Amino acid sequence: MKVAVLPNLDKKGSAVTVERIGVFFKEQGIEAYLPDNICCDKYEHLPEEELYKIADIIVTIGGDGTIIRYAKRAAVDNKPIVGINAGRMGYLANIEQNEYKLLSKLKTGEYDIEKRMMLNIKLYENGKEVGNFNALNDAVITSGYISRIIDVSASVDGDSISYRADGLIVSTPTGSTAYSMSAGGPIIDPLTENFCITPICSHSLSAKPILLSAERTVKLKAFSKKRTDIFLIVDGRRAAPVKPYTDIIVSRSERSVQLIRLNNRSFYKTLSFKFTDSRSMNVEK
Repeated sequence: MKVAVLPNLDKKGSAVTVERIGVFFKEQGIEAYLPDNICCDKYEHLPEEELYKIADIIVTIGGDGTIIRYAKRAAVDNKPIVGINAGRMGYLANIEQNEYKLLSKLKTGEYDIEKRMMLNIKLYENGKEVGNFNALNDAVITSGYISRIIDVSASVDGDSISYRADGLIVSTPTGSTAYSMSAGGPIIDPLTENFCITPICSHSLSAKPILLSAERTVKLKAFSKKRTDIFLIVDGRRAAPVKPYTDIIVSRSERSVQLIRLNNRSFYKTLSFKFTDSRSMNVEK
């Protein structure tokens, strides 16, 4: 069995965890690989792009951002991924750094795989495709300035809903515990098949989040009367500028992310733990 380890070494404790699981994989008889720009004699080394081809499983060490980045790339080669949390919240990570010995289950097959849907976002200008992105968490249309209201229309099957707000979030169930939740959107079971439209600081009291079937396609357009710059943000990264004549088409992606679960900690138990933990951190501050 071959495992590729992809760490974010900027995260606290991740370098030590890389060393520890390198030793552990050797003891378990698992071939472990690191990208060739990271030095550690406990591993074999290859260019990162090759790791997705040769590995049976991808192991990440970092926060949710790290997992999202590598999970989307792993989905291209249909490879399952397991995250070790080295971030603050870690909704997507299945185990903590001190639980690394659970990785022995990768060899015995004692684990479950959850398939998480993604969104596909295509941008068109004058009928020509100018951008194509996949999102595991969300796609956000927002201005480049704080508290600058923009006008966004969301068209579903020809019927349009208009928003005056700081922006608009289209999130997957996986992304429902991220930006969408902060903007007042619902928490959605990650194994369901749907996506949610959530306005950001809407200028209307009647504007509420809307939950749509994953089979729907949404067409978005945005403009600003004050000529404020508007951008498309995909999974927290600026993807493209949005102009008044830009059509943004959001639909279910053909790809899906496979998340490995090594323990019996359910989504709801994880949610309760993370919320309790975050409240404790706020009290301590």
